[in-house]
Amino acid sequence: MSLVIGVTGGIGSGKTAVTDRFQSLGITVVDADLASRVIVEPGRPALTEIEAHFGPNAIAEDGTLDRRALRDIVFSNPDERKWLEQLTHPLIGQEIMSQLQASQSPYTVLVSPLLLESAQHQMAQRILVIDVPVETQITRTVSRDDATEDGVKAIIDVQMDRETRLRKADDVITNDKTLNELHNKVDALHNNYLALASAQ
Repeated sequence: MSLVIGVTGGIGSGKTAVTDRFQSLGITVVDADLASRVIVEPGRPALTEIEAHFGPNAIAEDGTLDRRALRDIVFSNPDERKWLEQLTHPLIGQEIMSQLQASQSPYTVLVSPLLLESAQHQMAQRILVIDVPVETQITRTVSRDDATEDGVKAIIDVQMDRETRLRKADDVITNDKTLNELHNKVDALHNNYLALASAQ
């Protein structure tokens, strides 16, 4: 398996803008959020178990998972969140691992909002944290997701705090300027990672 760079950051930090840039440079991006969607697709055992546990309210009219309804349940109830994590985390881990092993690029990016909070960081050889001030996180997410400020703060509260996340980083991109400057920072790291990958 090629060198794996774990990319994480709080909500609204700009992880997608960073990974889009890596992808445009020919790097495979494995997205833990997408893996978490794959495992709860209709017909998958996880969705059946979620419906049995949380009832029909957790399922949308089209038979898919109602992510917002489920999020409302688990963010207000730690026990329910723990139940859901015990069901889904191992399955997400398996899905991520199979995608990492299938990657053909010189190195692979694994992006996950909960990279450092879960066992997923063990799949990465280096950790890149995308960092922005909390105020920026709130402003960006409210305008992007049509979310409430309190809702965004609740998500920030369950994510790892900024200082701890930065301490665990091998590389940090501060994403508080233009998209162009962000791309330049990604490009510089890309060259570093290519060198590391070829030295492996």
